[in-house]
Amino acid sequence: QVQLVESGGALVQPGGSLRLSCVASGNFYSISIMGWYRQAPGKERELVADITTGGNTDYSNSVKGRFTISRDNHKHTVTLQMNSLKPEDTAVYYCQAKSYLTFSSGPEVNWGQGTQVTVST
Repeated sequence: QVQLVESGGALVQPGGSLRLSCVASGNFYSISIMGWYRQAPGKERELVADITTGGNTDYSNSVKGRFTISRDNHKHTVTLQMNSLKPEDTAVYYCQAKSYLTFSSGPEVNWGQGTQVTVST
């Protein structure tokens, strides 16, 4: 019921910046949490950052101080501003949303298709 589309992935040099965006669409009552995960080759998918409707955030220790997550609850978008990028940040970045189809239903977790971020000289 919820479709997530990411954009903004690109090739960038170390120390550079990128901004990833994700837009949720479809039929749903609300989205409680939106976040970003990433998966590098040969590694498990890991949480980068997430944010609640109230603005509470959670960041991976590896990105604290460099990345900032934000959202627009009315537009159902989430943005990840990435600064001071490192080669270790290279990965496919996935948007995630926890949504509710109705007021009383349980949550559903949806994933975007992913967007490639490559940090290299």
